[in-house]
Amino acid sequence: GLLRRLGRVEDSRQRAAELFRWLVAPVAPGEFLGRHWERAPLLVRRGDPGYYAGLFSTADFDAALRGGEVHFGTHLDVTSYAEGVRETHNPSGRALPAVVWDFYQNGCSLRLLSPQAFSPTVWHFLSILQEHFGSMAGANTYLTPPGTQGFAPHYDDIEAFVLQLEGKKHWRVYSPRTDAEVLPQFSSANLTQAELGEPMLETVLEAGDLLYFPRGFIHQGDCLPDAHSLHITVSSYQRNSWGDFLEKLLPAALQMALEEDVEYRQGLPMDYLGYMGVTNSDAVDARRTAFMGKVQSLIKKLVNYAPIDAAVDQRAKSFLHDCLPPVLTQSEKAQSMYGFPARWQDGGPCDVDILITKDTQVRLLRHGIIRLCNEEAGVMLYYTTENSRVYHKEEPKFLEIDPEYTDSIEFLLSSYPNHVSVDTLPCETLEDKISLATLLFEKGILTTKKPLVQV
Repeated sequence: GLLRRLGRVEDSRQRAAELFRWLVAPVAPGEFLGRHWERAPLLVRRGDPGYYAGLFSTADFDAALRGGEVHFGTHLDVTSYAEGVRETHNPSGRALPAVVWDFYQNGCSLRLLSPQAFSPTVWHFLSILQEHFGSMAGANTYLTPPGTQGFAPHYDDIEAFVLQLEGKKHWRVYSPRTDAEVLPQFSSANLTQAELGEPMLETVLEAGDLLYFPRGFIHQGDCLPDAHSLHITVSSYQRNSWGDFLEKLLPAALQMALEEDVEYRQGLPMDYLGYMGVTNSDAVDARRTAFMGKVQSLIKKLVNYAPIDAAVDQRAKSFLHDCLPPVLTQSEKAQSMYGFPARWQDGGPCDVDILITKDTQVRLLRHGIIRLCNEEAGVMLYYTTENSRVYHKEEPKFLEIDPEYTDSIEFLLSSYPNHVSVDTLPCETLEDKISLATLLFEKGILTTKKPLVQV
């Protein structure tokens, strides 16, 4: 119901914001970002077991197994954690229901990795949410038998939203132990109970509840004796920090500085090995002071050569490769390439021609599905409409665009969510306008106000 309702929201950015508002409700998004995001856990008890109804269920889990495409290790992990020992029990090959449910009956937890590959609803949910985060939104689902625990305590490298779908689970969350573990770049190894100290938060999540914790917060969850637990962890912000951005930016800045500024190409002092280095670090020497000063001035000056916007575009390009493809509503399908009625009929192809004219009204399918990048090879338009539901199964999708078309792409972005007539695209000739619109329509990037062919 929620996703259908969101489908009626015209602007995909607003759609994403509304979904996020629903995710953290009744806490307001502004309050969540100010008080909790990357700072502190949030527990939302809703007292509404049906809050997530339709998102994912044990019946959906079973249907995925019976679909025959789930493989141990790739898509499904069978785990246990007892007496301080965490084990994985994955056989090889297909995860068939009889084998999987036998593991579950014997007290093993089941982790379905990337359920968006099997569940259209989870795919739809994450494909909207990713536009809000501007960073890949992923998910795993966890099914745990009563009275058991599937995983050792650990911390993650993602912002985690735990949505309790069925049953209940007892959770303990612990503050980062050291400054180095605040917002870590990488997940921890499995930790022992002795390493933990006291939890800062202990609770039993019930169906409809939400638990959020930032990366670096150690957590463990176990089932009570009287109920199974099914939850989905929605995650984002893996390697999406200022430091990760600078990893892209600084080498590019140095490259530009070397090309444009002779000071960076001048040789080091002949005798610098004699007074620099750890063995000389305590020496009082004017040459050391001068050397340090020179390094500092070169690093400061590097800012002037930093191609900040180009580095942002490179991160956007990576994000578009990470993105799930958009899920189309029925009306969007009818107005796009995906509902185009070309078919074989009465002994030959029928309704094949895409007849876009100067009066055809068009707009982008979503705001977040394209990105223009100026690269050495030319102007590239990256897009998500041909991505796979399976992470990075496809190479990044892009079109090389005639530089004269960049104004038209920017015009489509700034006009969104309004439709514009093809004639208003700022191309040189009508022929160019129609050929650009046709190309973007064929890639699923543009939709028309009315179906091009009335069937």
